[in-house]
Amino acid sequence: MSDMLLDPTDKVERSQKAFAPRLDTLAGTTIGLLDISKAKGAFFLDRVEEVLREKYGVKEVLRRMKPTVARTAPAAIKAELTEKCDAVIEALSD
Repeated sequence: MSDMLLDPTDKVERSQKAFAPRLDTLAGTTIGLLDISKAKGAFFLDRVEEVLREKYGVKEVLRRMKPTVARTAPAAIKAELTEKCDAVIEALSD
């Protein structure tokens, strides 16, 4: 019987990802809030929305929720947020 040793270290080469460009201002923009369906997420996002509107002058907030925390957001939700929003915040809470 022979032993096989496996190396658990990650040696996968990853390319550098570019960040989305920053907005000059949030005033007058439409911001998407994506709730990932964790407990108390809606309470957290209620406060985020309040701050965005009152402190930063956000015109519109579009809120959507993933059906489950265990899966990625459906393509239709991603498409809608991409089409209608100037920026998106994906948030969670416990």
